Amino acid sequence: MQALMIPKDPNDEKDVFIEIRAGAGGGEASIFAADLARMYMRYAEAQKMKVETVSISESDAGGYKEIVFAVKDGAPYKLFKHESGVHRVQRVPVTEAQGRVHTSTATVAVLPLIEDDNSEVEVNAKDLQIDTYKASGAGGQYVNKTESAIRITHVPTGIVVACSEERSQLQNRARAMQMLRSVLYDRKRREAEEAVGSMRRSQVGTGDRSEKIRTYNYPQDRITDHRVNQSFGNLRGVLDGNLGHLVAALLKDERERMLAGEAAST
Repeated sequence: MQALMIPKDPNDEKDVFIEIRAGAGGGEASIFAADLARMYMRYAEAQKMKVETVSISESDAGGYKEIVFAVKDGAPYKLFKHESGVHRVQRVPVTEAQGRVHTSTATVAVLPLIEDDNSEVEVNAKDLQIDTYKASGAGGQYVNKTESAIRITHVPTGIVVACSEERSQLQNRARAMQMLRSVLYDRKRREAEEAVGSMRRSQVGTGDRSEKIRTYNYPQDRITDHRVNQSFGNLRGVLDGNLGHLVAALLKDERERMLAGEAAST
């Protein structure tokens, strides 16, 4: 009965955008960002979810400076919402001749996908600066032929989103606008939570980009999630997409914190 009384997250059933950016650590950080993207994509596909790439900025080291992709079907936000924050890796880079362990980081943002008709987010066309540019990367004969990629700047907030993976400029613009609405919605939601000091802030971290949430330690074959203070083995298996036990631990902790909050308020 207690579990049934826990307020349901209204975003749990929503599709998501996952944005991963290389942080500290140069080329190794970009390789780690690519590792995280592969981990999430494989996990999503194992859950029978659909993955669609939105934009990619590749690194000379072979990884990603930034990658954004959408995950659809099967309540993605519920499974991925606790992945937002700073992920840290400790390992010997392939370029390290002396075998020294380096520490690098990547940031992850998980944004619920907001549809065009959502009344909670209003976007004024006068507030937008829209630029076109030539896409680069996968795409075969279409690459660098036309300026089909779209970059949208929301002038009042300085938020910049881009989409380059669709074939047409119109499709890229629609996808970029969808992402902009999602970013604005997420900002509005966080501001509201800050204002009321809501229970979600105390669940499993704040989900903020600056918060270190997890360490991937290669020498010890261990992943430590700092919010639930638990460590897990089989690091390579997790990075291959076997993320289910980490997700389950985070959702369990969320339920326990929510139950504790409900008990304290009665």
